[in-house]
Amino acid sequence: MTSPRYRRAPLLALAAVLLLLPGTAAAQDPVAPPAPAEVATPDRPSYDVSLRSDADGMHWTGRQTVSFRNASRTPLRSVDVRLWGNGTDRCGAPGAPSPVRVSRVAGGAPRPLAVGCTALRIDLPAPLPYRARTSISFDVSIAVPHRIHRFGRDGAHRYLGNALPLLSVRDARGPHLDPDVGFGESFYTLTGDFRVVLDHPDTLVVPATGTTTRRAGAPGRTVSTSVARGVRDFAWAAGPFRTRRVTTPGGVRLNAYWTATTSPEGVALDLKNAVGSVDAFGKRFGRYPYGELDLVMSNRLADFGSMEFPGLVLLWTEPEGSAVVHEIAHQWFYGIVGNDQFAAPWLDESFAQYANQTYYRDDTATCWEDQGYWPSGTAALTRTMGYYADGHRSEYVQVVYMRGACALHDLERVLGSRTMAAVLRGYVRDHWQGVATTADFKRAAQAATAKDLGPFWTEHRIF
Repeated sequence: MTSPRYRRAPLLALAAVLLLLPGTAAAQDPVAPPAPAEVATPDRPSYDVSLRSDADGMHWTGRQTVSFRNASRTPLRSVDVRLWGNGTDRCGAPGAPSPVRVSRVAGGAPRPLAVGCTALRIDLPAPLPYRARTSISFDVSIAVPHRIHRFGRDGAHRYLGNALPLLSVRDARGPHLDPDVGFGESFYTLTGDFRVVLDHPDTLVVPATGTTTRRAGAPGRTVSTSVARGVRDFAWAAGPFRTRRVTTPGGVRLNAYWTATTSPEGVALDLKNAVGSVDAFGKRFGRYPYGELDLVMSNRLADFGSMEFPGLVLLWTEPEGSAVVHEIAHQWFYGIVGNDQFAAPWLDESFAQYANQTYYRDDTATCWEDQGYWPSGTAALTRTMGYYADGHRSEYVQVVYMRGACALHDLERVLGSRTMAAVLRGYVRDHWQGVATTADFKRAAQAATAKDLGPFWTEHRIF
């Protein structure tokens, strides 16, 4: 189950969900140290993918090529490809292999799969020098799991989030091969360009990241080509979706897709909130850069809630709507301003929840005091997903969503609304389609005021 997503009254909803999360004994796990100032590599990836589906979109097979550059002055001898779609099933079982499989690797020598079959190291034929570029390619086989999930099925509808293999990141800490802990996100990727060609039956409507064009394929089939630039991931869905397209006053095209059982009232409310929030966030943080955004809605996604991907969000939609504003905020916080989601989950979830509450004008004047206590002596906003997975899952929502968002509201009260808005806009601008750390945000905030923010960071446990 991924991290929960929340709608209009997030603090009450979060408190209720806390009662459902299992808690175990605390562990003395150190707070993650600040990331070193080191260029991440391999960078500027370009993905070229061609996949063909079976009759109902449950299986996709084809070829994927990714080219990349070595941004490090240290020669690059290997790269890691993450198969995040295997996070739940891991290495599978006899007769039930992992859902994402790679074979016939060219451009390097593959090693055995690692980290629960989510990591494939490929040794390059020769060390790749600084700023040099090369490519690898491989066959891909994707079997959609039989579960309602961001990578799963919902009746006749298929969701392929985290299904496409992606390059992992290396920096001064070495390769980032963190595990999928089963909730929240563990992803850390750099922005790149994607060209994904999906050959599928005419009966399947296929929303996808990027701008999509369609042409007739073989009899009874359609070829959908999606192009996306400067994104960290690529997701798609397939099924007999109903559709509608609207354009916001700010010029962003919203493509709505929903299942036949999804509430019409919920669809209409999601569209209304999406139109308002994507333009509002564009004015507040910087214009949405991808031209269009797909909203994929179903009333059957309660098992995992909602999930953001660049240019596409999956939404558990009921008559009262969904977490669409929170998920759209993620287009800026993790999408445009990236972060290591395993090492610093607060940098995307807390910021998205703060944006959500700001959009709805929730009363947050006393939200920090209202919570009253930290869930443990070891809790802190800057804990890693490893900390939460190691006996602290019951703290995850309260700290990352509730206290994190409240800390940002508190900072706004310290700095003033205008200054806080300028800080966030500058922070987004300075890390546009890059990667930010907690230290980066603290520097941006401190530079905006003569007040010493040291006591603020200590009180709010932002280390």
